[in-house]
Order: sequence, then structure tokens, then C-alpha cells
Amino acid sequence: MRPLDSHRCTPAPSSAAQARDAADFAEFIAGQDPLDAAAAGWMVRRQDGLTPEEQAEFEQWLAADPAHADALEQVEGVWGRMDELPEESVAALKTGLPPAPPARGAPVSPISPGRRGWMRDLVGRLMPQAAAAALAFGVVGGGWYGWTAWQGQPTFTQTLATARGQQKQVELPDGSTLWLDTATQVEVRLYRQRREVRLSEGQVLFAVQPNAEQPFDVLAGATRVTVVGTRFAVRRTHSGLGDDGAIGVVVEEGRVRVAAASTATAPVELGAGQSVRADAAGALGPVSTGAAAPAAWREGRISFDGVPLAQALAEFERYGDTGLMVRDPAVAALKVHGSFELQQVGAFARALPQVLPVRLSRIDGRSEIISSRP
Repeated sequence: MRPLDSHRCTPAPSSAAQARDAADFAEFIAGQDPLDAAAAGWMVRRQDGLTPEEQAEFEQWLAADPAHADALEQVEGVWGRMDELPEESVAALKTGLPPAPPARGAPVSPISPGRRGWMRDLVGRLMPQAAAAALAFGVVGGGWYGWTAWQGQPTFTQTLATARGQQKQVELPDGSTLWLDTATQVEVRLYRQRREVRLSEGQVLFAVQPNAEQPFDVLAGATRVTVVGTRFAVRRTHSGLGDDGAIGVVVEEGRVRVAAASTATAPVELGAGQSVRADAAGALGPVSTGAAAPAAWREGRISFDGVPLAQALAEFERYGDTGLMVRDPAVAALKVHGSFELQQVGAFARALPQVLPVRLSRIDGRSEIISSRP
């Protein structure tokens, strides 16, 4: 009653990743109905053509229990309806398909025309015969959605967050490094064929480990940043320099692709020293060249280039209480230039009267920035 030969259980030597996938899926199949898995195994072997010895073994398996024939009929029936699979499901499974192996000499049953032929070819490419039978069960034995769900399950998940004034460096299992700035929250998900980080708030500097087989996506609002391996920063804040919830992307090395959720805006590619902003709806602005260092905050500094005073003050407030306030709209709109230390807000306050027409007035334990003009 064994439809699978032990010598066919060795993982295909094409890559270590495929071997891991085979092991992972074998674990998935272990939780399935053994009768359905056995029926799927016989279906695959019969399509390859049985030797006289295998034919006798198959007939013995059928005769052992009437349920065996019923299970085989059900599996072959579902396989025969493979053409009913939605195109998007087929396209999704084709993504990342390894090259086809050399053609085998065994005859192929006429049960595999069209899409069923492609699906059967997929079985042969991903795993050796024994694991292929398990995969066939996953696809046709009522488990197609189980297979796609398995493929869609992350192999690693982690939620990362920093408090106000805190910064954190995190190493991911794939070798990538994330530096989280203050008040930042991200969710990391690593899949078998891709890597994904969702940035809810804050800013992060990414140093992505190159892996062409696993593209790395950063999702921030309605914006997607896609890379294979590079170093770049993404910001999404609702206070300070990003008080409008816009997405900012700055590249330090390599290249990244920035795309909006809306197809109305064409994606752009950024190289080292380039940056782009996307509004909250994902619409991309013009590409800027000669961008400043993407994460000066890692060095404990912050730079302003013509930023309104109120916005500069709010940026300092992201890292801690400044003890400063501004209420006069005309003063709040004054432009600030310069580079300052994040932890030296006092030096920032003392420098203001030297570069702007303002003075500090002590009110209720806080310093109000007011106009020095009569």
C-alpha cells in the first residue's frame, strides 16, 4: 500500500532553498489525510507510466479497500478541473518557478493538456517524485487553497517599535539591518519568495541584504519601495518635518523603485543621492538630486533647510520635551537653516535670536519664542 518509493524521497539538488521548501511542505502534508495523499501519489505515478511491477502494486492497493478507488477518482476529478483555476492564482504560482529539468523519457498521460499540463510540470520542477505526489495532493485533493495559503504564510514575523526619544538597531534573519528612529513602528514579515516591512509611523534606515530571489518591499501608506539590496531611508510621520503624513524616500547607495498604489502616477527609480516624496495618497513628486544624508538622526543631528520655525520645533519635540513654544503665526512661519544636535535643544534655543528676529520670553515654566521687532 505504499505508492511512493523510498529512493524517490531525496530532495532535488537544484538549490538549498528548494530543499528547505520541500521539507516545509512535507511537514504541511504530514497533517493531511494519508489516503488522499496516497491517491495523489498514484495519480502522479500513473501519468508518468507504471512499470509492470508498479502496475501490480497499484492494483493491489486498489483491491485492498474500496475507499482507495473512491479517493483516486476524487483526486483525478479535481485534477481534471484544474482549468477552472483563476488566472491570478496560476500567475501567482508561476512567479519564481525554477527552470524546467531535462525531459524524461516516460510517457505523459493525455490527462495533462493546457493548464493541467503546466500544473503537472510545476510539480516536477519544484520537488522530486515523492514530494511531487504530496504537492499534487496539496493542489488537487481539495488542498489548492491550502497550498497557496502555505506559500503565503510568513516564515518570520516581528513587530518593532521605539518610544519617544529612543532609537534602535535590529538585525533580521535574512542579514538585513534596520535602524529605527524615535517614535517608529514597523511590522516585518519574511516570506519564502519575498520580504516585506510595513512602516506605520516614524522613519527607518534600511541596509538590505541582497537576494534577487527575495525582493524587499517597504510599504508606507499608499507607497511601495522595492529593492533587492541597497541602503536607503523611508520616513512617514504626522509631526515635525513630515507633519502632512507624506512619505519620504532617500537613497544612500544602490537603487530603489518607488511606486504609488494608484496607477495614475508612474513609478520612479532612485539612485544614490536621490530622493522623492509621495503625498498621503501615494502621488509621487519630482525626484531630487544631491539629497542630504538619509539618516543624520543616527549621528544625533538634525538639519533644516528653510523649514518653518514651528515645524523645526515640532521635529525637536519628536525626540523629547523642548520647553519651547510659539504662538504667533508670523514667528512660526520664519525659516530656519542649519544643523543642530538633537540632544542640545538648549543650544538651538540660544541660537535662534542670533539668526532670526526673535527673542525668548519665560511664561509659565516654558520659553515662548516671540518677535523681537517693535
